[in-house]
Amino acid sequence: MNSSMDSVYSAHADTALLLNNGHMHPQPHHQHLHPTYPAQAQAHRRHTPPLQMASPSKERLRHSQPMHIQAVRCLQEEHQLRPASLPAIPNPFPELCSPAGSPVLSPTQTSDNQIVKVWSEDGAGKVVEIPADMTARDVCQLLVYKSHCLEDSAWTLVEHHPILGLERCLEDHELVVQVQASMSSDSKFLFRKNYAKYEFFRNPLNFFPEQMVAWCQESNGSIPQSQLLQNFLNSSSCPEIQGYLYLKEPGRRSWKKLYMFLRRSGLYFSTKGTSKEPRHLQLLSDLEDSNIFTIITGRKLHNAPTDYQFCIKPSKARSDCKELKMLCAEDEQSRTCWMTAFRLLKYGLVLYQSYNLPQQRKSNLSPFSAPVRSVSENSLVAMDFSGRTGRVIDNPVEAQSAALEEGQTWRKRSQRMNVLGSPSPLHPSSLSTVIHRTQVWFHGRIMREEAHKMIIQQGQVDGLFLLRDSQSNPKAFVLTLCHHQKIKHFQILPCEEDGQVFFSLDDGATKFTDLIHLVEFYQLNRGVLPCKLKHPCTAVAL
Repeated sequence: MNSSMDSVYSAHADTALLLNNGHMHPQPHHQHLHPTYPAQAQAHRRHTPPLQMASPSKERLRHSQPMHIQAVRCLQEEHQLRPASLPAIPNPFPELCSPAGSPVLSPTQTSDNQIVKVWSEDGAGKVVEIPADMTARDVCQLLVYKSHCLEDSAWTLVEHHPILGLERCLEDHELVVQVQASMSSDSKFLFRKNYAKYEFFRNPLNFFPEQMVAWCQESNGSIPQSQLLQNFLNSSSCPEIQGYLYLKEPGRRSWKKLYMFLRRSGLYFSTKGTSKEPRHLQLLSDLEDSNIFTIITGRKLHNAPTDYQFCIKPSKARSDCKELKMLCAEDEQSRTCWMTAFRLLKYGLVLYQSYNLPQQRKSNLSPFSAPVRSVSENSLVAMDFSGRTGRVIDNPVEAQSAALEEGQTWRKRSQRMNVLGSPSPLHPSSLSTVIHRTQVWFHGRIMREEAHKMIIQQGQVDGLFLLRDSQSNPKAFVLTLCHHQKIKHFQILPCEEDGQVFFSLDDGATKFTDLIHLVEFYQLNRGVLPCKLKHPCTAVAL
């Protein structure tokens, strides 16, 4: 009996809640419904006021209509329940996440990445999104990967200012985003090789002549290479570079020849001859807040006395020529000495650590580990089809010899025949005249001045070379080679023997069937050249 009365009252309460559109109105305490026994029903009616119920017609009308639920309240409840009720969605591609990313998909978060556009020598550009703490070396490795280039520590980013006519190679440890923030809107980054970036660590005596290093003159003799570098890298030492430089007078086109001293504290010039006394030294520029640039506009624009110009530019200056300190050296060796010493005195051990980083990575590799190759190369295997059935060559030495033999087969003088018995269109004589155009060191019909410019931009180290078409002889080629910071040109002439065309650098004494043969020979042998061919001058397309 009690349970039946409870069900009746609970149903009556639910009906009252629905009639109020889902809202419970607060009522006085004495109006609360509670179960009573039949004997107490009359007393309960006397003390409890009757409920004001709607008329039967209205009640039937109310029950016949659908229940209205407030949309706003439902949306709020759904929003509150959604984060706790829905499980996290696992990421189906966790390998595509960044190393710091989570394997679970999360709402889009704002990142501190910056957009950087890098240009190649051919005018093509590539846009990359990098974090704020990404160094120039990391950006170069990213561009090498995206452009499918050969990994090389000589790749570098160049800060180029076309209006000012200045450019410099970024150090590997510099943050690209910070450098971009100090650049003007017309400035841009270039991607190219610079073989001289750390060449002074390998051959310091070629970069620092004894007459320009102060302690060499004081010791009255040459010093070992290791001690020469230690004096620059050791912060407790006081190295000094000295010599004459031309300084452009501000606001004028005239230049003044001054005796200057480069120290850790800055670049000074003497107001009285070659005197080092403190009263005669005047500070021209400090090293901490300045960068050194090469002037690429030529000597005519600034009426420079020589072609070997460089400039010291404050880091905060964007396009103001008045703050530039334009200097000019007597020759290329002097300019290289001043600019290299500026970098060493400013960065010191940081440069040496950047130089050792690629060397340490090479030494950490196992001698039996294979070089890093692309996916397409890893899918290839060496095969031997000399027998009736082909076999996979497992021995790496045998595979390498087979590859070399296969690479030489197209150079054979024998007449090639196709399956129909007619001569092959790729006759060796015709193939030898075009096969070199696929090489990175061949640059086609470029002018002599353009070849000079490319050699200078990529470092002017011994053995830096390129090949190009001859402008005077349409059938000949020219080898442009750098040796002792001087650029020389050697003509490659064709010669014919028994109907076969050969190429020679020494008037036919040494003949080659094609230019690839010629380059490979002089990479191993100096021959008539002043040095071996070491570094190909390349221009990558992004």
